[in-house]
Amino acid sequence: MKAPERGALPLRLAATLSRTYGRVTETVHGLSDADFQRPTRCKSMPVGPLLVHLLYDAQRALMAFASPTIAEPDRDFVTYWQDFPPRADESDTSFVRTVASAYRKPGLLVQHWRELSEAAARAAMLGLMEKGRRVETQGHVLRATDFVATLVLEATVHHLDLSLELPGAPEPDPEGLQVTARTLDGLFGPDAWDVIEWDTTTYVLKATGRLPLDDADREMLGPHASRLPLLG
Repeated sequence: MKAPERGALPLRLAATLSRTYGRVTETVHGLSDADFQRPTRCKSMPVGPLLVHLLYDAQRALMAFASPTIAEPDRDFVTYWQDFPPRADESDTSFVRTVASAYRKPGLLVQHWRELSEAAARAAMLGLMEKGRRVETQGHVLRATDFVATLVLEATVHHLDLSLELPGAPEPDPEGLQVTARTLDGLFGPDAWDVIEWDTTTYVLKATGRLPLDDADREMLGPHASRLPLLG
């Protein structure tokens, strides 16, 4: 069964990022101290530290849009992820856990996240208004559209991570899920995703290693199963 046609990236990608960040805010708004200690799908990173990780991603977006470059892009929204290891470094998880513990109340962390994420979404909207804008991040140069797509993927995947033990959490933004799946399609390649029968959310969870492959999955994927996870 051929994977559904996902098409090009959305024209209003900044709006997609804004909604994606907004769903994360809805997920963590009003959580208790105990909720912020609940596990997520990211090993050794409970809800609070994972939100700190996302907060620094929004901060990185602000820095990138405030520092445009004229250098030629060396990555797009798919190839950007080829350099990333399948799992976070232990030093990274230790750092965000320390930062999360420094917030006196979860509400202060949520407020900081909301302010930074909303500012990042506005910066994306303004950045995408300039045709051909390029930004530098993580040692690479991307077109602004490609960069925003990477932010959408990061927030969408971690939204699913956050909601592991938060049963009242909203679903990720549908367009954000499609951008994420479109990226995974590019990493996987048509020879692989032509055989995929998962729905979009399951695709994202299994292709990123959030859910293990069962025997039926391995039979479906054949030799491509060994390539998972595509990213961490």
